[in-house]
Amino acid sequence: MRFAHAFLLIALSVVLGRAQPPLPVADVELEPSVVVEDVYLARDDGAGKVGEITDKFSPSDIPIHCVVMLIKADPVTVKMELVAVKVAGVKPGSRVISSSYDTKQGHDRVYFTGKPEGRWVAGDYRIDIFVAGKRERSVTFTVSGPAVPQAASQFTPSPRPKPKTGKKPNKP
Repeated sequence: MRFAHAFLLIALSVVLGRAQPPLPVADVELEPSVVVEDVYLARDDGAGKVGEITDKFSPSDIPIHCVVMLIKADPVTVKMELVAVKVAGVKPGSRVISSSYDTKQGHDRVYFTGKPEGRWVAGDYRIDIFVAGKRERSVTFTVSGPAVPQAASQFTPSPRPKPKTGKKPNKP
C-alpha cells in the first residue's frame, strides 16, 4: 500500500505552444470530438522536447510527453488524467495524477509531460483528456521492461525553483 501512495506523487508539468502536426497513435474510441483534433504520446528527444511518437515506453523513457491538439484556438480548460490500468501495486483504474491548463486565445496545443523521480513502473496506463469538463479522448500506453526495485520506482514531485527577488541569499 505504501508503494501505491508514493506512486500517486508523480510530477507533471504543462507547457503551451505550437508544433507541426504529428502522426496519430491508437486511442480508445469515444464519440467523435468537436474540440480535440488529436492526442498523442512521445518519448523525449534528449533535449526536453517531443521526440519519437509511440504508445510503448520503457521504464527509462523520462519524461513521457502527451500532446493535445485542439480543433479551435479559443480559450478553454484542458485537463489530463493519468490512470493506472494494470500496474503492480496499484488498484486498477486508480487515477495517478491530474493536471489542467487554461489555454489563451490563439493557442491550439497543450503539452503535458510526466516524469518519476526514478523510473516508470511497468504496466498499462491510460490518459484521459477532458475539455471544459467533458472527457473528449483517451489514449492507452504501455511501460514494459526489466523490473525496477521498489525503492527506485517511488515518485516524488520535482522541486520548484524559488522566485528571483534580486537579493543575494545570506550565507551562514
